[in-house]
Amino acid sequence: MRFAVISATICAAIAAAVTFGAGSAAAADPIAQPDRVGLHLNHAETEALGDGPVPALITMVVPLSRIGAGLKSDSEIYHDENGGVHASLRQVITEAAGHPDGTVMLYLNAPGTHSGRLLDIYQNWN
Repeated sequence: MRFAVISATICAAIAAAVTFGAGSAAAADPIAQPDRVGLHLNHAETEALGDGPVPALITMVVPLSRIGAGLKSDSEIYHDENGGVHASLRQVITEAAGHPDGTVMLYLNAPGTHSGRLLDIYQNWN
């Protein structure tokens, strides 16, 4: 229950920040799964998130070692042979935002799931 309340609060804060930055018509799509909750952001919301303070605020609380990134196969962000991503949260977001149809999905994971990661972000573009 506590995870659900904290997750909803964090997702609402991110959605509010993104909506404020992307304009009044923006509305992040919520995603609920048994072991995590998330948001799918459209292109304008992805740009607003990358341009705003939220990535820095998140990494002040969540260490990069506890954040997972699902990069597109044509991503220019360096990742090692073990899949370790060597980039900041903002870099992952702004790379997606740099594509005309680029979006991101953010997931807040339940404690003890997803190999101990607290946050996962996935890039999307065609």
